[in-house]
Parts: sequence; C-alpha cells; structure tokens
Amino acid sequence: MSTHLYSRRKFLLAASALWLTLAVPAANAQNREIHVLKDPNCGCCSAWVAVMQKAGFKVTVETIDAIELDRYKRENGIPENLFSCHTARIDGYLIEGHVPAADIVRLLDERRDAIGLSAPGMPTGAPGMGSEADREAYDVVLFGKNGKTEIFSHYDAA
Repeated sequence: MSTHLYSRRKFLLAASALWLTLAVPAANAQNREIHVLKDPNCGCCSAWVAVMQKAGFKVTVETIDAIELDRYKRENGIPENLFSCHTARIDGYLIEGHVPAADIVRLLDERRDAIGLSAPGMPTGAPGMGSEADREAYDVVLFGKNGKTEIFSHYDAA
C-alpha cells in the first residue's frame, strides 16, 4: 500500500510541476504594462486598446498630436514603411499599429533582439480594425536596428 501511495504522490507532484511549467509563460504575459501613444481623434486606436485590455494587458494611453507621434516613431527607430496609427511601448519593445496580442506575448516570451513589431498600415480585420470575418491578409513584421526586418507572423484573409 505504501508503495502505491508513493507512486501516486510522485505522479501528482510530476503533474503539478508540468502544469506550473506550462502555466508560467501565459501568466507572465498577463498584467504586463503597455503604454500607448495615439492621436486624440483616432477611434481604431481606442478599439485596439480595448482588445489589449481584454487580453489581460494593463494599458495606459497618452494622446499626442500627429507631428509629435511621427517624431517619436522616427527617433525610436521605426522605419517609415512600417508606420501605422499608434505606437506602444512594452518591456523595452515598440509595438506599431494593430499587432495581435498573441504576437506581443510571443515576442515577450522569446525576447528577440529587435526594436519591436509592426502591423504596417491599418489592415482590415486586424485587432481594432473591424470584424475578423472580413480580414484581409497581412503580416506582422519584426524590425530591428539598421532597418533589418523579417516576417514575424502572417494572417491569411478570412
């Protein structure tokens, strides 16, 4: 009986350890603080903020005029061809535009050597840009120093 109990105890400890290992990355993404810079007149930026809050991010928003926002983007190394309507900062990374929460979580988990991520332009069906059922195909781009870019993730048209 004691051998059987010992085996059950080992099994439960191993299962608990596995559960904790799998749960920690997801928990690390929750309640992370993300600071968003946006134009005061932009409704889709507010919709993206709501999506990020629903995903568990603690979001602060700062409204600045478009000229200051463009200056911020340039001074912080966002290539002009990756500009979108708002810029966010999280854990040392910049997030440009309507990047899905899952991509931000992945970047934070992987800790890539990069400046950040961009969903260039304002793709229909991206988070905060209307129904995902009407989504157009788009890429999320990882961008680094010296203009180096790569496709981080791709979303097919719906």
